[in-house]
Amino acid sequence: MNFYFEASEVLNRLDAKEGSIKGILATLPENNRARTAALVIETLKYKSVLSDVIQISKLLAEEKKKITSLNLALVLVHDTLFSNGIQAGDGPIKQAILRHKTRLKSELQRIKIKRGVKSDLELAQTGDDRAAKIPRYVRINTSLWSTEEAVQFYTKRGFQLHGPFASSKGFAIDEHIPNLLAFNPAVQFRDDPSYKSGKIILQDKASCFSAYVLSPPCNDPKAVVIDATAAPGNKTSHLSALMGNEGKLYAFEKDKRRFSTLKMMLSKAACRNVEAISADFLTIDPSHPKFSLATHILLDPSCSGSGIVNRLDYLLEDEIEVVEEDRLNKLAAFQLMMIKHAMKFPSVQKIVYSTCSVHATENEHVVGSALQSDEAKSRCFKLAPRGDVLPTWSRRGQAEEMGTGDADSLVRCVPGEDGTNGFFVSCFIREQDSTSPPERSKKRKAETDGVALEKKKKKRKKRSSAS
Repeated sequence: MNFYFEASEVLNRLDAKEGSIKGILATLPENNRARTAALVIETLKYKSVLSDVIQISKLLAEEKKKITSLNLALVLVHDTLFSNGIQAGDGPIKQAILRHKTRLKSELQRIKIKRGVKSDLELAQTGDDRAAKIPRYVRINTSLWSTEEAVQFYTKRGFQLHGPFASSKGFAIDEHIPNLLAFNPAVQFRDDPSYKSGKIILQDKASCFSAYVLSPPCNDPKAVVIDATAAPGNKTSHLSALMGNEGKLYAFEKDKRRFSTLKMMLSKAACRNVEAISADFLTIDPSHPKFSLATHILLDPSCSGSGIVNRLDYLLEDEIEVVEEDRLNKLAAFQLMMIKHAMKFPSVQKIVYSTCSVHATENEHVVGSALQSDEAKSRCFKLAPRGDVLPTWSRRGQAEEMGTGDADSLVRCVPGEDGTNGFFVSCFIREQDSTSPPERSKKRKAETDGVALEKKKKKRKKRSSAS
């Protein structure tokens, strides 16, 4: 019965808007994740029908001592009506459902007649059409094997290298992101041995843009990089691979539950150069001896998630509310704070800021405000030119929202049109002639010492002439 309690708790967290379906399921223990995820997803598909059946049958009113919440009732009734029955011992909770089994089935049949459907499948909520246009992306974890080895592995398993939509077994090598493969959307990898061993990472193409644009130092044992908001770890593992598993990558995550997920992910992906730190990036002192050496920082902070159109989001469609401007403004203020804090690190030369939002409030507006900040001006930050930010990607930032000529430096993705989820990427770089505060101090000291030395030489010459 614990299995059903765990599934109902996931539904509770979704109701409380603690995260996306995918994000919350990722926090579950791996040994039970697949089974719990399947029940949660199937329950959500039939949630509207199940809720009606439960209400009409008066199940909660008559069994309130045994069945304490609607979400618990939903998962139990789902298995009673749409699966092979409740998979648990013959305890009081199961008996409470079975007492109403005949009534529950009768009400389900009445709903099917009323809606004019013959099969249970016709009652399920259908998906977002845009999701069907997004391939199933698989990033090759080059810390464990090569793209050539991966392509050979999948072709031997019957897949054909002729495009993800050419057939159900079709796949392709992505043209923008190295070591990224695109498969047909219907292909599942949860039981794939390469997925289980960490050789492949299931990551949307747009989500790969952040680490790729940051382009951290590769195979440099002295490199220091920061991932400011690391969980669940997809972008962190990508950074680690791009660094050749060399140098030091500090991965911050303040949420304890997500931090556990991050550590599991990094272990599975064999990220040897990552130090996961359970802390809020905003509380980190930029002058700390370890972190002050960071030259590259990745920022992918909390956002509205309005660009995500994965294969699960449609299940919450009836609960999605219009995003309030006040919430967007609060998110934007937090996002700006993250960028300004990253700019304070004395050695940083490159900062990538990305979101999975489609709103200019979180994207162009935040970038514009960051460029006008004291931190950006005093430390000589500007946007990297288009040539350094996925130059062949056609969709760029919205010029009308930037108010400057910098929109071409930004990258946008539109779900349903670009073969990805909605995404936004910006890259701040430090002027080449700018130096960090400690270096400027040393430079000023050297110049002062030089002037003093010249004065002493002149005084000596005068004395020599006088004598």
